[in-house]
Amino acid sequence: MKASALIILTFFSVLAMNVIGQKAGYPKNNPIELGKVAWLRNYNEAIAAAKQKELPVLILFQEVPGCSNCTKFGNEILSHPLVVEAIETCFIPLCIYNNQSGHDSEILKKYNEPSWNNPVIRIVDHKGLDLVSRQPDFRSMSKTLASLAKGITASGHEVPTYLDLMLEEADARENGNLTDVYFSMYCFWSGEKEIGGLDGVLSTEAGYMHGQEVVRVSYRPDRVKLADLYQKAGKKGCADDVYGSVRAGENIVVKPAGPYRKDKEDKYYIYGSAYKNIPMTELQKMKVNRALGTGRNPDIYLSPRQLGWLNSANTQSHLSDKIETVWWKS
Repeated sequence: MKASALIILTFFSVLAMNVIGQKAGYPKNNPIELGKVAWLRNYNEAIAAAKQKELPVLILFQEVPGCSNCTKFGNEILSHPLVVEAIETCFIPLCIYNNQSGHDSEILKKYNEPSWNNPVIRIVDHKGLDLVSRQPDFRSMSKTLASLAKGITASGHEVPTYLDLMLEEADARENGNLTDVYFSMYCFWSGEKEIGGLDGVLSTEAGYMHGQEVVRVSYRPDRVKLADLYQKAGKKGCADDVYGSVRAGENIVVKPAGPYRKDKEDKYYIYGSAYKNIPMTELQKMKVNRALGTGRNPDIYLSPRQLGWLNSANTQSHLSDKIETVWWKS
């Protein structure tokens, strides 16, 4: 009787994750170390589900209750809504506590994982064999996302575009030495649309500086030189002047930046559409805004759960919000 009740409870818990109105605080009974992911807790059940659904198993070896490293991993990386969605839809999620006896201890020994350890991720097939290298770096969002992407590919599936974008953004923030510059132009709405299509650009924002319309551009100097960015934007009529810090080796005139004010209709093309209701990452906002401005389908940049917001009763604009702070409150 207890087993049947547990199966029913698990089914409806997983089902609830796909309902927009029931995401808040889900799953409510999760220890803080496990974030927002709906984890299985039995290895054999996970392996059976992997075989049935033809998905890999993502095993989280986690200390519960755990140290600050464990709670940080749960609070941050494992609570990002798009990470949660990727884990729950592209994998069979299984959590093994590394500080408990019984079944957990048996699986710990099976994979030769140390007890009382920091969080570790392993991705295995339906036979329990590793598909990718063990991922022990609980501090890095980009390394975690890279492991997810490799695991999906190794299992014969296609990596969702939203996950690729997340990886690109996380890698840029952790390893790309992101730099901000401001391009002045005749129309910052056109500027966002055009500059948002240039390689190496991670985000754009429409605003004002020195009495002119400008687009604040966050880009990766390890991927594109400012001079090249300026030239390409200029060909689109979107780079009259450049404001920012002078960088050694750049052969263009960079004028000193002044006080900056964001425009209230930043991301103009999203602003006038129903997509403004969807919480997105900054890179997604830029891609979706450009797609709408150029008459293309923006849905390819969004996850299925994000697209669910289009049909929700929530009509509040989330353009200025961070996806992490909005998603679980709705």
